[in-house]
Amino acid sequence: MADSSLNSLRRTLSVSKERATVSLLDSDERAAVISLSEEHGLKPSEVYGFVGSISTIVTTAIFLAWAYIPECWLHYLGITYYPSRYWALAVPAFAMVTVFLAIGFYLGLNFMVTPPPTSFDTIYDECSREPSSFVAAAEGAEQPIEPITDIAISHINDLMFGQTM
Repeated sequence: MADSSLNSLRRTLSVSKERATVSLLDSDERAAVISLSEEHGLKPSEVYGFVGSISTIVTTAIFLAWAYIPECWLHYLGITYYPSRYWALAVPAFAMVTVFLAIGFYLGLNFMVTPPPTSFDTIYDECSREPSSFVAAAEGAEQPIEPITDIAISHINDLMFGQTM
C-alpha cells in the first residue's frame, strides 16, 4: 500500500527538445496526456491571428511615429530616407473614400436588382414552394413534420383583412 502511494507521488523529470517538465503522472497516464495535447495543439488560425495583431500594432506605431515625429528628430536618430509627409494624410483619405464608394456602389447595385413592389416577383419566384397535400395520420400515431413552404398570399389576405367573427 505504501509503495503505490509513493509511486503516485513520484516526481519524474522529462527533458525534451522544447522544454523541461516536471510530471506527477505514471508513464501510462503521461502517454494519455501527451496524446491529448497533440490533438489539441495550436491551430493555424490562432497563430495567424496573433501574428496579424502584432504586425498591425507594429505597423501602426511606425506609421504614427513617421507622421508625428519632427524631421529634425528623425535626422538626429539617423533616419534620413522616408516617404513624404503628404502620404500620411493622402493614404487614409484615399482608403476612406474607397470604402465609402464601395458601400455606395453595393447599395446601388442592390437597389437596381430589387424588383419593384408591384411586381409578382416579390411574391413568387423560382425558389417559392407551394404547400403539398398533407394527409393527417390517425389520432395518437406519430405525425411527420410538414416541409417548409411559402404561405399563399390569399391566405395572408384572409388572415389580415378577412371577416372576423
